[in-house]
Amino acid sequence: MKNYSTDKIRNIGLVGHGGTGKTSLVEAMVFNTGILSRMGRVEDGNTVADYHPEEAQRQSTVHTSLVPVEVKGVKLNLLDTPGFSDFIAEVKGVMRVIDSSLFVFSAVDGVQVQHELIWKDVKKADIPRIIFINKMDRENASFDKLMDDMNNILGGNFVPVNFPLGEALDHKGIVDVISQKAYEFDNGKAKEVALPDELKDQLEEYRERLVEAAAEGDDDLTMKYLEGEELTPEEITLGLQKSIAANNVIPVLCGSATNNIGITTLSEFLAQYAPAPKVEEGAMAALVFKTLADPYVGRMNFIRVFSGTFKADSQVYNPNKEKNEKVGQVLYVRGKHSEPTTQVPCGDLAVVVKLNDTASGDTLCDKSIKEPLEGIDFPVPNYTVAIAPKSKNDEDKLGDAVQKLLEEDPSLVVEKNAVTKQTLLTGMGEAHVNIMINNLKRRYGVDVITEDIKVAYRETIRAKVEAEGKHKKQSGGRGQYGHVWIRFEPLAEGDFEFHEEVFGGAVPRNFFPAVEKGLREAMLDGALAGYPTVGIKATLYDGSYHTVDSSEMAFKIAASLAFKKAVPQAKPAILEPIMYVEVTVPDEFMGDVIGDFNTKRGRVLGTEQVEGGTVVKAHVPQAEMFKYANDLKSMTQGRGQFKVEFYGYEDVPANLAEKIIAKAKEEREEK
Repeated sequence: MKNYSTDKIRNIGLVGHGGTGKTSLVEAMVFNTGILSRMGRVEDGNTVADYHPEEAQRQSTVHTSLVPVEVKGVKLNLLDTPGFSDFIAEVKGVMRVIDSSLFVFSAVDGVQVQHELIWKDVKKADIPRIIFINKMDRENASFDKLMDDMNNILGGNFVPVNFPLGEALDHKGIVDVISQKAYEFDNGKAKEVALPDELKDQLEEYRERLVEAAAEGDDDLTMKYLEGEELTPEEITLGLQKSIAANNVIPVLCGSATNNIGITTLSEFLAQYAPAPKVEEGAMAALVFKTLADPYVGRMNFIRVFSGTFKADSQVYNPNKEKNEKVGQVLYVRGKHSEPTTQVPCGDLAVVVKLNDTASGDTLCDKSIKEPLEGIDFPVPNYTVAIAPKSKNDEDKLGDAVQKLLEEDPSLVVEKNAVTKQTLLTGMGEAHVNIMINNLKRRYGVDVITEDIKVAYRETIRAKVEAEGKHKKQSGGRGQYGHVWIRFEPLAEGDFEFHEEVFGGAVPRNFFPAVEKGLREAMLDGALAGYPTVGIKATLYDGSYHTVDSSEMAFKIAASLAFKKAVPQAKPAILEPIMYVEVTVPDEFMGDVIGDFNTKRGRVLGTEQVEGGTVVKAHVPQAEMFKYANDLKSMTQGRGQFKVEFYGYEDVPANLAEKIIAKAKEEREEK
């Protein structure tokens, strides 16, 4: 693949709900350039864009694919993104490096959930939008209904650039508003046909809207239009280019990807009207927007060059990691196919292989640059499962395999819970997590099982008590003697405080640290259910010692005995982690969310109106939140979003505490 100047590059993200035909659309665009002898099918798992095993299995996109095509001397860098919410992190990475977005809709299914969610993000980021209405050949397809839905649900200045020549089984082609001609398509090739009389009024209406949109793109054209003068074809082109780049107009095109109707028109429109990258002055700087672990090539970092020229066989600086990276091979890729290049010009996309420390969101730049480029706003994962290795062999390999997954996927978190000893895998949803588990097995030969997540409970006391602890052992040779009296009382803030009020040397000062250490160790194994004990103030106030037999170990044991004697008398309680939760939903789902929190033992703190909906704020026990991602998706038809963070600990209700204690006892007996 040759190098293109910045003005001949178009970075376009294909976005939308799953099943609208984004991958099929890319396949048709590639086929029409002559690169393919026949079009692949998503159902057959043989498309250019969906080449990963998990994509063939699911018959849907999981990983963003970079697929460049050349149209009339212009390079279209097509970025085919997943349409399923679990893989929204892929879309976030793409949004940072594109210059325009191509929203793909199904003429049958209309505006769907992911359209709404991504639309908000793209609009907020002020990325120019272009619409392609796909599946015009399907039963119940309706161009007009979808136009109405887009206006009512999404909002925007939608202007048809073409509209269908026949719908559903009668769909043969398009009517082009710019040229004012009708075209039928055969194997992707357009053939002009007579314009049906019944479509002439519709063409006239859309033509007027298009000219008006073009006139709004330039002040001189606006004046000319308002004065009643006709705009020339060249002026319409210029005005439309400016209006699209300024996000003042959203052009709409249509067709059928699988039947290759209207696709050449779309490709040529993108080449002519989608904005080119802005040329930024300064030394070389590139952003990594995706990282992929390829079994053959190794680690692949997908980059966009924002300024300067990125060169192979060079050394670059990563300011995020404060490390130099040696660049070897740089590749232009089309799906899984790649070709080496010596350099990548400003604005273009490419892949750097086998870098040591660079990950998604990192900057690669000239050494003269010290500050990284703006990174990527990756979403916070919120669906957690507990995983455990299936065998000793799997256990030995799990750490390295997980690390490789984390390098590739910034929306994945793996952590070991210090209390429950479980390994927790957190992703964007059930499908995302399941694919990561499958990847552990398929890529790295690591088999894991999933377990129920254990809650990291704590224990505490609610009353003040005093207890004696005495450790005395005489069995030949030197004996052991430690004796303490300790006062235990609830601590308002913090986990533990140790004090001493010993008078007259009843316990020598050099044994105080041993007493504290003995208490801290005893607190790790609570008296009720074996959970760590917190919120205790312990005061050593009396005791005795032996000049020969006393030792640090003896006083540690004595302190532990005092703790175990005191806690059952101090009104012990089980504490559970409470989470602060914010849920953002359309107004019509607010009642369902609040009602659901009530069933989860949650306390609703209040609500707040925001653009597009309501934020519900609540405190909810962590035990009720592990599957909340699924619950919310079901309640809100996928339109709800939430974030959760640790708030604090509170007493578990007595009936639940009894069950927790009984279960802990049962598990101890099994061991």
